[in-house]
Amino acid sequence: MFEEKLKQFKHAMLVLDILFTIGSFSFAYAIRELLGIFDGDSFFSHISLLPLIVAVWGFFLFYFEAYRSPRNASFFTYAWAIIRAVVTGIVLLLALLYILDIHYVSRPVVIAFGLVNILTLILTRVAFTLYFKESVLRGENHLKVLIVGTGNRARTLAETLMEKTKLGLKIVGYLDPDASLAGAQIAGSPVLGTIDDITSILKNHVIDEVILAVPRAMISDVDRIALSCEEEGVKLRMMADVFDVHVARMRLVELGNIPLLTLEPVALDEWKLLAKRVFDIVTVTLSLPLILPLMGAIAIAVKWDSRGPVFFTQDRVGLSKRVFRMFKFRTMIEGGDQMQEELEHLNEAKGPIFKIANDPRITKVGKFLRKTSLDEVPQLFNVLRGEMSLVGPRPMSLRDVDLFDRGIQRKRFSVKPGLTCIWQISGRSSLPFTKWLELDLQYIENWSFGLDILILLKTIPVVLKGTGAV
Repeated sequence: MFEEKLKQFKHAMLVLDILFTIGSFSFAYAIRELLGIFDGDSFFSHISLLPLIVAVWGFFLFYFEAYRSPRNASFFTYAWAIIRAVVTGIVLLLALLYILDIHYVSRPVVIAFGLVNILTLILTRVAFTLYFKESVLRGENHLKVLIVGTGNRARTLAETLMEKTKLGLKIVGYLDPDASLAGAQIAGSPVLGTIDDITSILKNHVIDEVILAVPRAMISDVDRIALSCEEEGVKLRMMADVFDVHVARMRLVELGNIPLLTLEPVALDEWKLLAKRVFDIVTVTLSLPLILPLMGAIAIAVKWDSRGPVFFTQDRVGLSKRVFRMFKFRTMIEGGDQMQEELEHLNEAKGPIFKIANDPRITKVGKFLRKTSLDEVPQLFNVLRGEMSLVGPRPMSLRDVDLFDRGIQRKRFSVKPGLTCIWQISGRSSLPFTKWLELDLQYIENWSFGLDILILLKTIPVVLKGTGAV
């Protein structure tokens, strides 16, 4: 509802952030000169970092939501977002300087820059927020809204909007098909007339936006309402909950000139997904010098222990139910996967999964690999290929997916499968399938980059102890 004001706010803040970031870096260098510290090169050598700093800072400031509207953000919210963004940027910058062995950039300058930058960015937002709230008190920036409808949906909308009145919003009134309601008061605002009166009401009142809060049965009235709003130059909105379904996010996209209302079951931010993908690639790539020798040793052990190939590949169901080949170290005797049907009567797991505590197909080395989860290491290549992520619901076989007995179980395919997830730190194979699914859905509903980091950190001790592994 406040997109235009928010865009102006974001653009202004972005320009100021760039200026203050450059100024903070210059100020930090000037402090070094004043203190007589000469552990780096010239100012021009330092200034060459600014394009990288501005780009990285911009990404993290957007990622940590430092550009939220002042209507729904507090000083603490801004401060916490800025601290996280700048600290993350400083850590990344110092890491790059170390990895690339760059000595001509002063580390004290970088740290001082981070501290000054945090202070200036926070003070900028304090000034902006105070200005915004003062302008609201003076009556500026008020949005005046007309609601079409008086039923339960309209009243719910009004109650939600009334919570925003202190931030510059006023409900001018309501329209309803029933003429007998004219003059009645709803949530402190009058019913101004019927839908047939919309043209005259838009002419005679200051109205910024019209919001349709009508049931599906009244969709036929939308044409004339839209025409009147277009003629008067008034923005028209429509409550999108005309379908009785729960979705995580609704958004409108355009296909050519065709507007499409999109209902998404999972709220996934594209920027955060990009950050997750970059994190996966960087983490796996940096770990390869350690992982490759380990894989070589495991491959020798697998080959020495039993006949058959080193790797086991199997079709698994991934994102959007796309099938991919998943890699593992072989932990069974050769052809062990083809023996599953004749061992179904020994299955100890409830639900579609297949688990046997003392599986006769498992080799000696395979038992150790499974207990330590080292058999999963080759899936890092699935991560590099983009078929999996480091964190996500475990990829399931075609056999297991075919045995799903509830539609909601397939919601786990709305995200990429992963090497580890909440189930891995909550009992692993000892968990019943229903609990496993519950934890997968919990991860999907509450996903964040921070949650991924937490799961990865908690997975390490669980794997080392071999807790719940079969």
